[in-house]
Amino acid sequence: MRIFKNNWFNRFAKKEGIADTELLKIVTKLENGQFYADLGGGVYKIRIGDEKSGDYRIIVIFKSNFRSFFVYSFPKSDNGNISKSELQGFKNQAKERLSLTEEQIQAWLKNRTLIEVKQE
Repeated sequence: MRIFKNNWFNRFAKKEGIADTELLKIVTKLENGQFYADLGGGVYKIRIGDEKSGDYRIIVIFKSNFRSFFVYSFPKSDNGNISKSELQGFKNQAKERLSLTEEQIQAWLKNRTLIEVKQE
C-alpha cells in the first residue's frame, strides 16, 4: 500500500497538527472497512478528532492493498458536507490517480505534486 498526500492537504495537516502517523492509522481503518462514509468511485470520508480538539472530515481516495491519496479536509464546524460538484471532482481525481503509472507517480513526487507518507 502506497500512501500519498497532495500539497494542499499537507499544508492543512501541518496547520491543524495532523501527523503522518494519524494518516497511517486512517489507512489501516480503511483497510479494515472502518470509515465514516463510502462516497463511491474510490472516494471515502473519514472523521477524526473530537469536539474538544476539533472534529474534521477528511476526503481520501482509496483502493485496498494499492494506493491511498489524502486530498481534502475541513473542520466539521465550517462545513457539514461537500457539495455534489465537489464530490464529482473527487471522483474524477480518484479515477485519474488510481490509474497513474509508476512513472507518472515518480514524476509527481519529483515535482512535489504528491508527497509520499512513509510507513515505519
